[in-house]
Amino acid sequence: MRGLFILILPLFMVGCSSNQISSSLLSLSTSPPAIRELVIDRVGPVVQDLLQSTSREAYHTITASHQTVDARSAKYKQQAVTGTLKNPWEGMRLLERHGLLVAELAATNPLDLPALLDRLATGMSQSSAPMTPLPIPTGSHRRDTMEFILETFHQAALHRELALAELSDPERAFLFEHGRTLAESYTPQISVLSNVTMPQVLANTRFAELLKERVKSEHLLAAGQILAQLTNARWLEQLAAAFSEPVSPAEIPPGITGDVRLVQDTSEGLIVIGGPGPNNYQLEGPVALIVDLGGDDSYRGVIGASYDVRYGNAVVIDLAGNDRYTGSPLGIATGRLGVGLLFDQSGDDRYELSLGSGGVGLGGLGILVDIKGHDQYHGNRLTQGAAIGGLGLLIDTAGNDHYRSHGFAIGFGGPLGLGAVIDTEGDDQYQCGDAIPSAYNAHEAPESKPGDPEFQYDCFGLGAGAGLRILTAYPQWVDQSLAGGMGLLVDLKGRDRYQSANFSQGIGYFFGAGILLDLNDEDEYQAARYGHGASAHYGVALFIDQQGNDRYGSTGPYYNAGVAWDHGISLTIDAGTSHDVYAFDRTSGLGKADHSGWAVFVDEGGRDTYRVTSGLGAASERSLAGFIDLTGEDQYSLLSPLSHFRPTNSFFFSHGPGSLFQDQ
Repeated sequence: MRGLFILILPLFMVGCSSNQISSSLLSLSTSPPAIRELVIDRVGPVVQDLLQSTSREAYHTITASHQTVDARSAKYKQQAVTGTLKNPWEGMRLLERHGLLVAELAATNPLDLPALLDRLATGMSQSSAPMTPLPIPTGSHRRDTMEFILETFHQAALHRELALAELSDPERAFLFEHGRTLAESYTPQISVLSNVTMPQVLANTRFAELLKERVKSEHLLAAGQILAQLTNARWLEQLAAAFSEPVSPAEIPPGITGDVRLVQDTSEGLIVIGGPGPNNYQLEGPVALIVDLGGDDSYRGVIGASYDVRYGNAVVIDLAGNDRYTGSPLGIATGRLGVGLLFDQSGDDRYELSLGSGGVGLGGLGILVDIKGHDQYHGNRLTQGAAIGGLGLLIDTAGNDHYRSHGFAIGFGGPLGLGAVIDTEGDDQYQCGDAIPSAYNAHEAPESKPGDPEFQYDCFGLGAGAGLRILTAYPQWVDQSLAGGMGLLVDLKGRDRYQSANFSQGIGYFFGAGILLDLNDEDEYQAARYGHGASAHYGVALFIDQQGNDRYGSTGPYYNAGVAWDHGISLTIDAGTSHDVYAFDRTSGLGKADHSGWAVFVDEGGRDTYRVTSGLGAASERSLAGFIDLTGEDQYSLLSPLSHFRPTNSFFFSHGPGSLFQDQ
């Protein structure tokens, strides 16, 4: 897409002018909410000074090699990623700033969803097409309310058509259907070219090229903002009065049970207003809008998701009740060349998310917003704030919530994708993995089977950005590789638990950027290989826990907490002066880099406990690695100790060029 939201990800114009911050990003601070202090602004200068003593040459070697990163084989690199590769500290600062700006706006009560979408777009150096917000009715007159609804969908349809105007009908059909293919079969790396994989590679390239070059993303963004006006809190309060009388049973279409206040067919699909009691919805045809006024409801099938190429925009709004959403594949809050929006205002809800659903963008915008209640999100692959060639957003603003997924989920950005999950409060649980076997099994544990301790699974979630890497000796196929997008997970408040398999919790893979920010309270993080701020193959990873007595662990076998491989850039910070435990008995990390990687781990303070097999600032093959504990009396246990290295308090050590262990 021309600057697709994701390619929009020039988020912040980190370019060759390494200290330049784009005016579009700075403009975000001109309106509330005010951004909190950046952790990197506080600890970054101190850490950089410490690294100078042992790592200056390694830093210059790595950043110099990255000045030509734009020429590396990978289509559609994000400027946020290439800028961070060229200038790690400034790039990481801007990534943290972007996450905090979005989080602060998401926490505003009442939620202003159009403004949040605008903030996401502006932060990515993009703006929507010119549009005039529709006047929101101030009364409860039924006629005025319906005029507002119909005009909203009409204006959104006009912008959608402008976005797709340069596509032929066959191209539109291909993009719509290939979204399903990606949800079913996307993988971050293809290393075997066959009669199966070669057509997949070419189709993926065509998908990306059409979106980048022929779709006007500014109009899809405008369509999303227009439809988001339907979530205006004041307007929603008046709906029950506007639709006080039920329709006759004869007017209720098949697939709906319960009290219904309006049924109207339109050029954009069916419009249904459900009553305040329990309803069941399982409609077969295109539905533009369902508004349910209350009750414990059940939704099945396609729910606030693009129905087909013709009917791309769809909205579901549920105002109250403990609801259950059971969607078909790509069927809940999924946008494919259009906008899919699900807004649930209150209740303890359960979302059964089939693949490609739950705030997912596949060549479109997919938005899921849950305002109140203790909610459960149970997902397949590519769910919960995930995107490939689009924008996927999940916002939950209250309650103790559970997020579960197979993989490529919970803040995942694939090629040309921005996927984000923002949870503003509550004691939440995030789980990803235990479903997609890892390729590492074939050569590390070929005899193992699911359930064995050594059997590994992949996640690629909880703040993960990944590309599509073609690993082969044939240059013409390597050139078909697609750079990664951005995955963002921000939790503002609560005692949270994160549990995941390989590649998770702030992971950047093949020109992708993964960000995990937890802003408050005591948390527990359990990840496997490549977790807690990890990157590989020119990926960028940022992990920050702002405060709380936190506990970290890993099933291993390698690479956790500020680790980078093959030109990756990773920064992991546990901020504040709380007392943390790093139980990495089965893994390596805490500042470890190999093959021209750049990895820094920082604990700002507190009485901390460290147990790890190896790492602690170890660097090899022209890499930079730093372990820095700034204050506090700490305990160290290096389980595979080197004869010349015994970490302790107030101790400096370097394993060699580019390496630093510093306990202050």
